[in-house]
Amino acid sequence: MCGRYSLSKSKIELEERFQAEMLGDFKPRYNIAPTQLVPVITSDSPKGFSFFYWGITPDFAKNKPVSQKFINARAESVHEKVSFRQSFQRRRCLVPADGFFEWKKLGKKTKIPYHFTLENGEAFAFAGIWEEFENEFGENNHTFLILTTNPNPLVSEIHDRMPVILKREDEKKWIDKYSNEEELKKMLGTYSTDEMLSYTVSPLVNSVMNDSPAVIRKTSPMDQFGNYTLFG
Repeated sequence: MCGRYSLSKSKIELEERFQAEMLGDFKPRYNIAPTQLVPVITSDSPKGFSFFYWGITPDFAKNKPVSQKFINARAESVHEKVSFRQSFQRRRCLVPADGFFEWKKLGKKTKIPYHFTLENGEAFAFAGIWEEFENEFGENNHTFLILTTNPNPLVSEIHDRMPVILKREDEKKWIDKYSNEEELKKMLGTYSTDEMLSYTVSPLVNSVMNDSPAVIRKTSPMDQFGNYTLFG
């Protein structure tokens, strides 16, 4: 599962990295959570950033609020699931990020947050799918979710799933409407451990109210109560 991620790059850095235009302002984000409005690049508008809500409402669930339940989908079966099949075929997106968070469980009450990034510190893209639905006020909302896959050895020490990080050369193909299903499925593998690193961060990440550089700063391991622990 991927339930929090970071995007601490500036607007200029993101435009240069993804060769897409971002209309309006953007402030770096350090603790992105479900239901929030964040930038994506869609198959319908590959040359620009769109702002969608994280938490998809499938075709069969009309007029429902942005969902926290459907924030991820398994990459191995997304093309088969009735709830996601059409989005996989027609509505794919890049979800820009520069890190994601997972919590290591050490007993019933102890959880240590970790931040996973690329070794070079650069921005990357999660593989996502998106949906459009009409809310109770008759307004069109756009939502997305992030695909997950089996973890690499680095992530498996903490969690049994990880988000699909696309290889840079696959990003344009992922949002190309003419890519076929077999090509798309080949892009959804596990990202190499050799190109990633992880480190412990402050329990500040536990609250969605905290969204500052302190959230992604490397710190000594602490549990969710702020107590220092000997475990890393």
